[in-house]
Amino acid sequence: MAGPGADASVTGVLTGVTAASARNAWAVGYTSTQVVIGHWNGSRWRFTVTQRPRAFSQLHSVSATSAWGVWTVGSIGGSPAPLTERLAGASWQRVPAPNPNGDTSIGAVEAVTARDAWAVGGTPTWTVVLHWNGRSWKRFASPSPSSSGSYLNGAAATSPDNAWAVGSSGNRTLILHWGGIKWRQSASPGLAGAPVLNGVAATSGRNAWAVGGTQDSGKTVILHWNGSSWRHITSPSPAGYSTLNAVAVTSGRDAWAVGYASGKTLILHWNGSSWRRVPSPSPAGYSTLSGVTATSASDAWAVGYAGSNTLILHWNGRRWSRA
Repeated sequence: MAGPGADASVTGVLTGVTAASARNAWAVGYTSTQVVIGHWNGSRWRFTVTQRPRAFSQLHSVSATSAWGVWTVGSIGGSPAPLTERLAGASWQRVPAPNPNGDTSIGAVEAVTARDAWAVGGTPTWTVVLHWNGRSWKRFASPSPSSSGSYLNGAAATSPDNAWAVGSSGNRTLILHWGGIKWRQSASPGLAGAPVLNGVAATSGRNAWAVGGTQDSGKTVILHWNGSSWRHITSPSPAGYSTLNAVAVTSGRDAWAVGYASGKTLILHWNGSSWRRVPSPSPAGYSTLSGVTATSASDAWAVGYAGSNTLILHWNGRRWSRA
């Protein structure tokens, strides 16, 4: 293959990826009946496909604070219930989590330290925010502005008193901020087309990005936090239907956003002044990217699926290639 290591493709969908270093990364997802977890050891990806805790369980997100400090979250099949697991030595350990209304799905996790992690998602009606304090998951109150439904898709944190969660409420974007005391709704630009935010990433209290798309018109959406307000930033939207699912940022001059455009992979790069599309492999058939992570300007991973198989792409500082 063109990328590092052996072909990492297995049957299923990859939804999230995280990297503790250039030699330690994790990717998660699911098949129609099982969950998928992959590990990058610096030379190749190795995958396990397992049943847990029952059929139709899904993993949606993964976050690492160190080589072995890793969380993954998702939902248990049937009437959704939170699925949260942490890496304990060489195996994954399921950790119980609150299930408001008996119908909760967790869409994203962001770990700050071993004793500080956030998991966000929702029920069919309201947002759900859970916090890990080193011993257990506890639910925190979180705004749900619309009676027609509010949900959180992405989370980011830079410190114990600075975290973001993004999603949608009704037909508007939803951005919540944690300042160390409580979660509050943050004002976001009014956009037409029923916009949804799918991912968020931050490097500091003055630099954060949120990405998504408009459901009605199929245009990409990118918002930037400059320390005082969120602003809508122009972003490429290829002809047809486009959306962005995830974002990663390493500095004020280096950020990646991934998704799809009319059934092909879509990768955008921020160079400090503008977002530009970067060529990316799109295997035959429908291809999409759901997650992205970066450890430096010359090392990034993007994951998703192509047809019925998982898809992993790697950035080496010059181009994206299949792993």
